[in-house]
Amino acid sequence: MGLTGVPPSRRSDQNPGIASYSVNPDAVEHAEKLIRGRQYVLDSDWGEVQPTADVENDFLDSHSWKEYASWHLGLTDGATEETKARFAFVYGDFRRIHRTGLIACHYRAAEWRHKEIELVAHDLLQLLDGTSA
Repeated sequence: MGLTGVPPSRRSDQNPGIASYSVNPDAVEHAEKLIRGRQYVLDSDWGEVQPTADVENDFLDSHSWKEYASWHLGLTDGATEETKARFAFVYGDFRRIHRTGLIACHYRAAEWRHKEIELVAHDLLQLLDGTSA
């Protein structure tokens, strides 16, 4: 087992054709800060509030790549820095964290066996639920 507790044979990077991701620690820290600062939405339709490509572009027009990255739990392994392809598993609308965004990250990561992302999304969801209770 690696440091993450995920056996190497079960990691998504072992499956050809499926992108592999690393956890973005800056995004985890940012999400925790948003939760503790009560900057969250508990009930939203993620399909309606998830940032579109145009919203992402507008955000990047006035913010740094580092700020953009802080809204994505995953870093695409092997992708070029400072490209949208580098960042995956967005969890908020660039203002607040969305509970449904965390659920979407958790579900998608679990579906494609990106275990490290799945576990981080789960932990953030538990923190959010505990904070908002």
